[in-house]
Amino acid sequence: MYLDTAREMMDKAISQTQAGLAKIRAGKASPSMLDSIMVDYYGSATPLAQTATINSPDARTLLVKPWEKKIITEIEKAIINSDLGLNPQNDGENIIINIPQLTEERRISLVKQSKAVTEDGKIRLRNARKETNDELKKLQKDGVSEDAIKSAEDDVQKLTDTFTKKLDELYAHKEGEIMTI
Repeated sequence: MYLDTAREMMDKAISQTQAGLAKIRAGKASPSMLDSIMVDYYGSATPLAQTATINSPDARTLLVKPWEKKIITEIEKAIINSDLGLNPQNDGENIIINIPQLTEERRISLVKQSKAVTEDGKIRLRNARKETNDELKKLQKDGVSEDAIKSAEDDVQKLTDTFTKKLDELYAHKEGEIMTI
C-alpha cells in the first residue's frame, strides 16, 4: 500500500518533469512549442491549438492554418506578443514561422533551464520519499515491527533511486537534443 502511494507520487513527478522539458525549445520546429499561446477568439482567450491546425512541414518551419481566415491577424499578433521570440509571416491563408538556429549561448542557457526542471523533479521525488517514510514511522508507533519498517524504507529508497535514474535519462536525452546542431 505505501509503495503504491509513493509510486503514484513519483510517477506524477516524472510526468510534470516531462511536460516541463517538452516546453523547452530544442532548435527543431515542434507544434507543441505554440501550446502556451492564447488567441483572442471572439473576445475570449483561447489556446492557439483550438483555433488552427499546427504542422511542422520540416525541422525549421511551423505552419499554422487558421480554421477561420478572419482570425489570422489575431493569431499573428498572439505569436508576436508571446515570449517565444518568433517572427510569423502571414501569406493571407496561413502563418509560416521559421525557427531560427540556436546560438551556442542560447543552447547552454536551455541546457541550464533543462537541468533546473530536472532538479525540480528530483525535489518532488525526495518529497514523496519523505512523506512515505513519515507514514511508515507513524505505523511503527502504532506497533508495526522495526524490521518491517526498515524493509519498507529500503523498498521506498530503491523506488526513489529507480525514478531518479529515469529523470537523469530524461535530462540526458533533452541535453543531447538541445546540443545537436
